[in-house]
Amino acid sequence: MEKTLLLIALFLNVLVYSQNYTEYVTGSTSDINTNHQAGICLMGGASENDEAMVWFLNKADGGDVVVLRSTGDDGYNDYFYSELGVTLNSVTTFVIHNETGAIDPVVLQKVANAEAIWFAGGDQWDYVSYFKDNAMETTLNEYINVKQGVVGGTSAGMAILGSSYFTAEYGTLDSPVALSNPYHSRVALGYNDFLEVPFMQNLITDTHFAERDRQGRISVFLARFIEDNGPRSFGIACNEYTAVCVEPNGKAYVYGEYPDYPEFAYFLQTNCVLDYAPETLEVGTPVTWNRSGEAIKVYKVPGTYGGPNYFDLSDWETGSGGSWENWFIDNGNLNMEAGDNPECGQLEVPGSDSGLMRVYPNPFKNELFLNSKLPVSDVSLFDVLGKEIKIEIQDNFRIETSSLSTGTYILKLRTENSQQNFRLIKN
Repeated sequence: MEKTLLLIALFLNVLVYSQNYTEYVTGSTSDINTNHQAGICLMGGASENDEAMVWFLNKADGGDVVVLRSTGDDGYNDYFYSELGVTLNSVTTFVIHNETGAIDPVVLQKVANAEAIWFAGGDQWDYVSYFKDNAMETTLNEYINVKQGVVGGTSAGMAILGSSYFTAEYGTLDSPVALSNPYHSRVALGYNDFLEVPFMQNLITDTHFAERDRQGRISVFLARFIEDNGPRSFGIACNEYTAVCVEPNGKAYVYGEYPDYPEFAYFLQTNCVLDYAPETLEVGTPVTWNRSGEAIKVYKVPGTYGGPNYFDLSDWETGSGGSWENWFIDNGNLNMEAGDNPECGQLEVPGSDSGLMRVYPNPFKNELFLNSKLPVSDVSLFDVLGKEIKIEIQDNFRIETSSLSTGTYILKLRTENSQQNFRLIKN
């Protein structure tokens, strides 16, 4: 009898309960270190796509998986540990009952030691109120950006992975309410103050997408971000059985069972024109965000077996297997039409002094050089999501770039009367 109890405690289905959290452990209770990899897995909210889950678990390289949730039980433990054919050291589920449970030292230590972290579905307001502005937020951001472990989530768990997020503090929100009043109390949003996930800057996610007719509400989310913050906004949405798996290089592969089922992911971005803000975004007034019928550029990607179709989050232009659409809102009515690639890297200000300014080399590695026949009043560098990067101009108009990550950047050169934008690639 004693041997049986010991084996149960050491191997499978260990349950630890406290007033603030419940812990379920499957597998080894000893921590190990592996050659884990970074990544992001976004799941649409219904049953999990097995191929995407195998992708997610393989990133742990046989290590320890932690599942965080606010309701439910150990439903993921056996699924992750023994049903997908991926060898793991352990799967631990924490059902967090309150903020005190989230910052318990036992919970924080296992989160820090994990090689993969999964956020289950539920109510994202629980995650925001339990995990934000405390030691759990710090631990999660260090895991994501310092340890560089894979992270993922479904439904509410996906909803919190953008740098901006729908909080659900005042309950759920449907598209007609958002479109008719973009400042309704239920349009409750958080901006750039919680999780810091690579490629998720200025971006909001949505789930159960076409099934719950949420195209209108995410469009309002993007409009609100612009009005409240200024820069262009971005979004990723998934239909219920669709998954998006983002590699460290920014390529987002889409998994599903299309064409057997209508499983799509949507990559949304404010069109890269000079005047991109909504025309009408006011309290109690239906939204108008038209911009010549191209307010939002959307790349719609079918999720297929094996996940070959993708969209590249490092430039927000390149993709395979999808199609472009234009979305726009007139007096609270959302319209969706066939569209084309925005080609943001080609954006130039009409009337700019083309040919009088030059930036080289392109692609670049550790340095850039500027050459202008006109006096330059300002030089600004932005990543592909519109975040400004601090730079210093050295002698001979040289910019040191060795600290920049690989990817696509936009350099803006301004003179007294004009501006020219250069799309640059760091190798």
